[in-house]
Amino acid sequence: MPIIEAYLDDLIKNSTLDVPAWNIEAARKGGKSGWNYIDGCMILAMIETWKITGEKKYLDFAEAYIDHRVQEDGTIKGYNPEDYNIDNVNAGKTLFLLYDITGKEKYRKAIDVIYGQLKGQPRTSEGNFWHKKIYPNQVWLDGLYMGQPFYMEYETRFNDKKNYPDIFNQFFNVVKNMRDEKTGLYYHAYDSSKEMFWCDKTTGLSKNFWLRALGWYSMALLDTLTKADNSYQPDYDRLKQVFVDLMESMAKFQDESGMWYQVVNMGGREKNYLETSGSAIMAYSMLKGVRLGFLPERFRELGEKAFHGICDRYLKEKDGRLSLGGICLVAGLGGPQMRDGTYEYYMSEPVVEDDAKGVGPFLLAYTEMRRLDD
Repeated sequence: MPIIEAYLDDLIKNSTLDVPAWNIEAARKGGKSGWNYIDGCMILAMIETWKITGEKKYLDFAEAYIDHRVQEDGTIKGYNPEDYNIDNVNAGKTLFLLYDITGKEKYRKAIDVIYGQLKGQPRTSEGNFWHKKIYPNQVWLDGLYMGQPFYMEYETRFNDKKNYPDIFNQFFNVVKNMRDEKTGLYYHAYDSSKEMFWCDKTTGLSKNFWLRALGWYSMALLDTLTKADNSYQPDYDRLKQVFVDLMESMAKFQDESGMWYQVVNMGGREKNYLETSGSAIMAYSMLKGVRLGFLPERFRELGEKAFHGICDRYLKEKDGRLSLGGICLVAGLGGPQMRDGTYEYYMSEPVVEDDAKGVGPFLLAYTEMRRLDD
């Protein structure tokens, strides 16, 4: 689908290393883009696009983007490990790839800098990483994607797999504490202290099933599994089944358009809408799951339907250029905005075009479409 590569080319053309066209949050704040999960997701997708197309221009931009931020001693401009923000680990996934491709020692040093954050990351009473230092005792589904694949790859490559049990247990704690038995879906967040205003004071759970959080979590499961070996086969097999069970549950909520709703289990409710980023992540997860043999073949059709549904509904020409719409800009819990996790809250967040939280997963889904075709 050359149209999608043309769309990426246009985004790159309109970006600089400091002001990428796809970081809408940074653009709205009027500043430069630093070290963050948003750009990390996009740069990772760009490298995967290079792998599948062979177009070196995508690798060149990705490498320049990361090289611009990583110093020779491995420190990273705009990144403070002591913020203990699990989101900031996400961009570190690109460092493994770029270290292998370029051999630059500064990328290896930067990997250790980010791993140092994980070694000090505060934890809940159950042993899970806090989402951020400013969000004590809280586990968000998003955070599993931001941190665990990096953690697993580091352990596999550089630490003799010593912390495999910790990684598996963090996932199993989420299954125990955050999964809804009735639907098979997972709540957006969990407060182990059961003190936050947004949580149920008995369960510690937030109120709803947010699509992109479920998407990040599905990617966390899948990508962590791909970074592991079979040293802990029972735990590996158990985690793979967690992924399969989640995909089976999500399939039940897929709309006839192929997409999923912003609040997953409330399709048809007033103001609820078919959302791009989470739907793209589900397309990626299902297609990659089939390719790896984790999912039965019938999920190929579901993943393809999701991808084409996004293209049909939200990939449009606007002002002479392509644009991808239907992307929830951001959603979270607590903070100075006092986000309460209600249905009305998820409907209140801005819906934007061309943000990396939608574009990155969309490109990853595209690469999986190409791989299955090949």
